[in-house]
Amino acid sequence: MTAQQSDGISIVYVTVSDEAEAKILAKKAVTARLCACANILSPITSIYEWQGELCESSERLLLMKTRQTQVRALIELIKDLHSYECPCIVSLPLGESYEPFLSWVAQQTSS
Repeated sequence: MTAQQSDGISIVYVTVSDEAEAKILAKKAVTARLCACANILSPITSIYEWQGELCESSERLLLMKTRQTQVRALIELIKDLHSYECPCIVSLPLGESYEPFLSWVAQQTSS
């Protein structure tokens, strides 16, 4: 993969209710080749306003590595399986990164 191609890799940031949900989403995304790998970070504390009420909850964070061309399909998979009414699913394009890792992500997410 060239430096120019590295612009095609993204991290998809997703918050979920618990570790079980995180593992389900991660395994489905990896086996569908929509992401190369997913890291589950826990616990995180989220403070937010929802429907006019201040909320605080313990969540898990998924960081999923994928090609930008797979982001839309990955978002759809997550949205369809996610327990939240309005899940946080954010795609962050990568800048300069370690090329062998970027190549691996591209290879793992190829059909």
